[in-house]
Amino acid sequence: MGERLAGGNVAIALLANTIATGAGLAALILTFGPISGAHFNPAVTIMDASQGGIGWRDVPIYILVQILGAFGGVMVAHLMFGEAIVSASRHVHAGFPQLLGEFVATFGLLAVIRGGVRRRASAVPFAVGAYITSAYWFTSSTSFANPAVTLARSASDTFAGIRPQDVPGFVIAQMLGAAAATLTFRWLVPSLPKVADRVVDRNGKDLS
Repeated sequence: MGERLAGGNVAIALLANTIATGAGLAALILTFGPISGAHFNPAVTIMDASQGGIGWRDVPIYILVQILGAFGGVMVAHLMFGEAIVSASRHVHAGFPQLLGEFVATFGLLAVIRGGVRRRASAVPFAVGAYITSAYWFTSSTSFANPAVTLARSASDTFAGIRPQDVPGFVIAQMLGAAAATLTFRWLVPSLPKVADRVVDRNGKDLS
């Protein structure tokens, strides 16, 4: 829709993409957060499992559903706008600047999530939506920041697409960015201990 209405103006098409993605993402997180944790992103799921948020045995089914959902979304969008259900993208997203952009985009996304969840969980849906909206513009890659979305967008020869051969580099950059953010925030905002330390008064009496 953005591409069709923009009349060839790439900036307007990108702005349309940006607003729709950021607003829609915030709404979806608010809707599905209480049900599944709003895990739409394999990078988020894997990093959450690495910190004990979900069990590793649940990770494969989460990722499978994320990928199926992403491809399903592409197909529905194509059908709504009269495009071929699946078409290999020809949009080039290659080179170090683009890969660095994906690293930065995903690092920032995970930073917003991990920092927000530990300090202001209720604000996370809005923070994530705002971050993705801005990251579309301040990253060289236009901030895919999601391996499932990256895979699915390779099947869309539209403004939002990415060539299939460029997907592996993006996914690697995304996972590295997610891992870096998780480690950084594990250091910046340590988890509370599962068992509190003993508290004693000045006379040695246990107050815990």
